[in-house]
Amino acid sequence: MTINQNPEQVARDQIDTLLEQSGWAVQNKNQINFYIGEGQAVREYQTDTGPADYILFVGGKPVGVIEAKAEQHGHKLTSVEDQTAEYAAAKLKWVNNSEPLPFLYESTGAVTRFTDARDPKPRSREVFGFHRPETLQEWLNQGSSLRSRLQNFPQLDPTGLRACQEIAINNLEDSFKHNRPRALIQMATGSGKTYTAITAMYRLLKFTDAKRILFLVDTRNLGEQAEQEMMSYTPADDNRKLPSSIACSACSRPTSPKTARCVSAPFSACIPYSKVKNSTATWKTSIPQNC
Repeated sequence: MTINQNPEQVARDQIDTLLEQSGWAVQNKNQINFYIGEGQAVREYQTDTGPADYILFVGGKPVGVIEAKAEQHGHKLTSVEDQTAEYAAAKLKWVNNSEPLPFLYESTGAVTRFTDARDPKPRSREVFGFHRPETLQEWLNQGSSLRSRLQNFPQLDPTGLRACQEIAINNLEDSFKHNRPRALIQMATGSGKTYTAITAMYRLLKFTDAKRILFLVDTRNLGEQAEQEMMSYTPADDNRKLPSSIACSACSRPTSPKTARCVSAPFSACIPYSKVKNSTATWKTSIPQNC
């Protein structure tokens, strides 16, 4: 960091660091090399509406834009989303971009917000940092965003489900279809909440190509019960059980109140035990790497 920098220049230094930590090769507009790194973040890239703070390239193609703001703008980053969208829709110099860029960021270096413009009703959310180039490429290869795929659940087969379980799953999927990603299911004791959750997870994995699902409980016994139900679960639309790799203890660490037990992906159920006294920072490091 150079002395006498203005606040936005300080923010850009911090953004450069975050980008490099996420695998981006940060470059100047007059020194672009698409052969360095998996993805390139080009500063002050020229568009027909003026220079964008950063344009992100993966495989030599533009995929995203970053609008940089000084740290004092952190509480009102959403107010510059229209500006980011203008750059995303602009004509870029030196490349032929026929469609708006799909991945939009606003960042102060301390606070970063992200929007996937492919969503049915795009809206920003705060993220810890910038996504890796490989992640954006994977999303592009999928052809549509997760929230778009959440619109296309097929009709639920009620075979083997209680009426309350059928209602819960249908209402949950209806919530997803209406772009409400947060939902609370309240069911009576003994009504089969775990089976309901596993059925909902199975449908997310099969019909929306969800990659990771976190199943979180607060006691060891509940974790073991959930694991057994996952291993014995048989979908109504397929007479095969879920593969053993979906629910196993292969990546478990020695059990104790201060460690985590992990049920491997795609049901990435990292289960903390009760009485965990670690701080948040310490807790994060205790989760196995393949969760």
